[in-house]
Amino acid sequence: MINFLNTKQAKEILALFDKQWGAKLDWLDKYYFVISQKEKLYIINREISNVEFEKLNIDKMGLYVAEIKNNQIRLSIEGSQMIGPLAKKNILELTPEQRTLWMMGRDLQITGNYSGFLIIKCENDYLATGRYDDGVIANHVSKSRRIH
Repeated sequence: MINFLNTKQAKEILALFDKQWGAKLDWLDKYYFVISQKEKLYIINREISNVEFEKLNIDKMGLYVAEIKNNQIRLSIEGSQMIGPLAKKNILELTPEQRTLWMMGRDLQITGNYSGFLIIKCENDYLATGRYDDGVIANHVSKSRRIH
């Protein structure tokens, strides 16, 4: 079943984006927010309201942008590419060598004043998000999207 979020719920999610990354998003005019039973957040163009859903059997729709758990957002790769250019904080810049290790699925040892989920970036590429804990960025790149 598709669960479209109402405006109040969508505003709460946009506030989480602002809190975590300092990204002020004007998405309410552009997208509907859809949340799955597994707490995955999807966005879909507002023109979807023209579709007659009662004639369709749909269990998913939209672009997967994030997973929300415990009031924290873990962005998908596509989500990091959308939010990254607008983010003002919690961005980790990798070297090209670190980028290669990251895209191979490796966790990274780093030092710095970080906490929670960070947007991972190298040069102009936004790669994903990783969770920082005790000097390590945990890699969440799925096996199917890793390089070998």
